[in-house]
Amino acid sequence: MDAGRNWGRNLEYSARELHRPESVAALQAIVRASRGLRPLGSRHSFSAIADTRGDLVETSALPRLVELDEERRTVAVTGGLRYGELAPELDARGWALANLASLPHISIAGSIATGTHGSGVAQPSLAAPVAALELVRADGELARIERGDPGFEGAVVSLGALGVVTRVELDLVPAFRMRQQHYQGLSWDQLLEHLDELMALAYSVGVFTRWTGEDLGTLWVKSTEPLPDEVLGARPAGVVASRVDDGRGTELGAEGPWHERLPHFRLGFTPSNGDELQSEFMVPRAHAVEALEGLRRIAERIEPHLHATELRTVAAEGLWLSSSFEADVLSIGFTWKHHPVEVDRLIREVEEIVLPLGARPHWGKLDHATELDRLYPRLDDFRALADEWDPRGKLRNDYLDRKLFR
Repeated sequence: MDAGRNWGRNLEYSARELHRPESVAALQAIVRASRGLRPLGSRHSFSAIADTRGDLVETSALPRLVELDEERRTVAVTGGLRYGELAPELDARGWALANLASLPHISIAGSIATGTHGSGVAQPSLAAPVAALELVRADGELARIERGDPGFEGAVVSLGALGVVTRVELDLVPAFRMRQQHYQGLSWDQLLEHLDELMALAYSVGVFTRWTGEDLGTLWVKSTEPLPDEVLGARPAGVVASRVDDGRGTELGAEGPWHERLPHFRLGFTPSNGDELQSEFMVPRAHAVEALEGLRRIAERIEPHLHATELRTVAAEGLWLSSSFEADVLSIGFTWKHHPVEVDRLIREVEEIVLPLGARPHWGKLDHATELDRLYPRLDDFRALADEWDPRGKLRNDYLDRKLFR
């Protein structure tokens, strides 16, 4: 059975069988019968985190659930639902999620399990709003864990090591409206001198850049307040050549619903052809300038193999395996050309610069880091939690063994 490839087309899944159960009872039977399996989300991970030689399980065919609790300000949803499918329905009922990633195409359970994030100095990862999870454990039993329960902080960003998530409860905020604008005309020197000021300019701020030259690139500002006429002399640029200039990108200038401004791409469009590789490192904000300066020193080697780099911020949170665990971070995300050999070498060079500064790699993207205990102080607690929930290691794979369970 051919389980196909991931979105980036750098990984062909090696699963024995791909399952798409249509009920929780069917999922429980699959999990009980399997000797080894992994949950599979929307296939947007570039790492082998979801790969297995056993069974792959997708939950997108489970009965759709969107259950709003206005008194508790939460929504319960099917784990396989995509953010772009949930968001318009919430907005129509007067509610919102506090933040979204750049792609609305990704599944809720998969995004949470890997600590995926948007941007904003006050915005933690997409996992932070999780109030409760229901999941099928390795023994096939359905379990629930909610905020305040022992081990909850380890169960949210779980890398799929505790079970197959069927239901997620998320905190909500009242629906809001935003504008976004692109600004050009900033220099690298201005970014390095005013990094904190620029990233705190609005609700969500990002930078699309390259590493050579003095021109910074494009500042992306997403604001609930009126947009500034200029930013340190940089002026609005309109639609720019940032890989979303052909109708795929969300609208600039005009005010619109939160879910049509926070992502970079529209749900109805494929964000790109997938012929790329990605790596991303979350550097503690205290060391962000040092990391950027170090990467600028290898700019000429990076340049031939790079589509773009995006800089974003993520606020600290208490989830054990979150890349912003107890630290405000600057996310440095590389979208590489599909040059596997050269990119692999460059990722190692990048890691030599950022890992000593405490950078944590994104779980769903490409990296070589294995000495993770110093980066994740609660890693032993997570190992113990995984042993409790899955004592036989049914949900583990080569990736998790190499990263966590050596």
